[in-house]
Amino acid sequence: MSDVSALLQASVLRNLSDKLYEKRKIAALEVEGVLKSLVSSGDHEKISSVISILINDYALSPQANHRKGGLIGLAAATVGLASESAQYLDRIVPPVLISFTDQDSRVRYYACEALYNIAKVSRGDLIVFFNKIFDALCKLSADSDPNVQSAAHLLDRLVKDIVTESDQFSIEEFIPLLRERMNVLNPFVRQFLVGWITVLDSVPDIDMLEFLPDFLDGLFNMLSDNSHEIRQQADSALSEFLQEIKNAPSVDYVRMAAILVQRARSPDEFTRLTSITWMSEFVKLGGDQLVTFYAEILGAILPAISDKEEKIRAVARETNEELRAIRAEPVEVIDIGSVLNAARRELGSEFEATRLEALRWMLVLLERHRTEVLSFLDEIFPALLQSLSDESDDVVLLVLEVQACIARDTQQFRRLMVFLVHKFQMDNLLLERRGTLALRRLCVLLDAETVYRELATILEGEADLEFATVMVQALNLILLTASELADLRALLKESLTNSQGKDLFVALYSSWCHSPMATVSLCLLAQAYHHASAVIQSLGESDINVKFLVQVDKLVRLLETPIFGYLRLQLLEPARYPSLLKTLYGLLMLLPQQSSAFKILRTRLKTIPAYAPMHIQATPAAELAGLNAGRRSVSAVPYLSHYPTGDDGDKVSDLNSGPGGINFTMRLQQFELMQHQHRLHRQAVQSQLSKPPKKPASQVRNLSSRWW
Repeated sequence: MSDVSALLQASVLRNLSDKLYEKRKIAALEVEGVLKSLVSSGDHEKISSVISILINDYALSPQANHRKGGLIGLAAATVGLASESAQYLDRIVPPVLISFTDQDSRVRYYACEALYNIAKVSRGDLIVFFNKIFDALCKLSADSDPNVQSAAHLLDRLVKDIVTESDQFSIEEFIPLLRERMNVLNPFVRQFLVGWITVLDSVPDIDMLEFLPDFLDGLFNMLSDNSHEIRQQADSALSEFLQEIKNAPSVDYVRMAAILVQRARSPDEFTRLTSITWMSEFVKLGGDQLVTFYAEILGAILPAISDKEEKIRAVARETNEELRAIRAEPVEVIDIGSVLNAARRELGSEFEATRLEALRWMLVLLERHRTEVLSFLDEIFPALLQSLSDESDDVVLLVLEVQACIARDTQQFRRLMVFLVHKFQMDNLLLERRGTLALRRLCVLLDAETVYRELATILEGEADLEFATVMVQALNLILLTASELADLRALLKESLTNSQGKDLFVALYSSWCHSPMATVSLCLLAQAYHHASAVIQSLGESDINVKFLVQVDKLVRLLETPIFGYLRLQLLEPARYPSLLKTLYGLLMLLPQQSSAFKILRTRLKTIPAYAPMHIQATPAAELAGLNAGRRSVSAVPYLSHYPTGDDGDKVSDLNSGPGGINFTMRLQQFELMQHQHRLHRQAVQSQLSKPPKKPASQVRNLSSRWW
């Protein structure tokens, strides 16, 4: 201490702790002079002693004025040391850094001033303290005192200059510190961080692009800052990095894509737009590298297709097309299950455009990776069936296209039909709202005959008789009215003369027996008029109820449509088609006389020509084969007895039970057996309903009369 006292006069030591800045400054100049003389003499021991006094007695003193003097003294000492300062920086700099957190704002201010002067002298030698200085400046940038902030900004600019000209700066050591600070919300700190990122990126020898994934999320987070200036700075930095990515030979797309996917779901519109724009560029530039990340990208792109902002929607659609155009090889690199799951999730989106794109992705995957997709069928099939209830017809049509694509394999076709019938069974409203659309579309996408044969096979053994009736009525209505099934109707019209038509008639007949009027209409379509009449006469009293009469009413109205134009023309030859007349009169007798259908049919029958021979001729016994004994007399319809039953089309075709023909006797027995099962079922239901319930009775299914 005595040696130091000899070097630093008492007045100098006293002035270093004076409350007046001017006195402290004069003392600091004295310290600078002393250090210069010591450097000249090479007395490092005394230099070290002076520095120790400045640190221990002043810079680390509990007295604020002492700390201020110590800081200005350390800066002056560094100036005095000049080129020799490097070997003392490890002692000089730490107490200055400690002062950055001092409770006294003036001490913090003088710490900035001191380090500024130290940095001017030491320049590149200060780099070893860079991370600590950066951390201190990061905190000071948000200091509550504007003077401290101003001083910190001056120091910050000097440190940036030093770093940009230094070849000792370690970006690898700095990045973890930067990453740790990137999620700070303080606007001053954010400006500070963006400024450093921009400066470092401008240094040719520093490859910030390599470390971009470490701080990219933080930059995106700043895009939603309340400060317009910060948003603008972050956007500018991101734009510069994106341009560098376009020109870079190698980029870690996957790691950054994971960040973009998260930011694409941001509530901030500008953040979403920027992230989707980046993803679009990534897909264009490094699509092949992103194959393993397809599912995550797709999960971000599909919702963006329906974004409320048009710019985002446009970029998302473009990105979606780019992603879909990429064909990755080998297929093993693609996680088909994850991609399918991403598309499946979006089937529940509230936006139609997103649901449509999700379905289109399923189609693309089926076309390119069919085997792999089918292995995940259990996971996607329930969602596809649920989408049949979608309010959008376009979505439903695309769902059916996906299902039809799946059903190209025989095994999957059977599975689809079973799933579809089960879905209709569980949701009667779906059958009403989408049944016609779904079935007609499947008949177009798949083979109509194959579809109807398979559905008939499934419904033939359906235990739920009420549902089977409704389903058959729906299928029959589509068969009779849909333009897509014109070929199928043409084939059925040849059932009595064509083996293929006969096979189809027989295949449908078993399940059509669930509904009497569906059976009658099938016979009318096949021109099996005699059998149609037999079916009508086989009906019992319990079969004729309100629902039945509704179906008769609908059949009568259908007879007036173009589909049955051939039948109405055949009425011009009543002698040739007596069973047709008998069938129509049978329908007439079932209808209430005051109903509109009764009047329609009666009017039609009145137009039949009356020029046929009026003598009565009995119908041959062969024509009545298969009818119940109590219903074989034609006297129930006297008008029919006016027409002879010669060797006509009705007799030749309808009664053909020989080899290769249709055994109508057996078909009638089949129909009667099915109707008997329905009667027993209705009786059981009525019996159950008539019992007083011990607890609230379950609701009986309300089957809609829209289908028959």
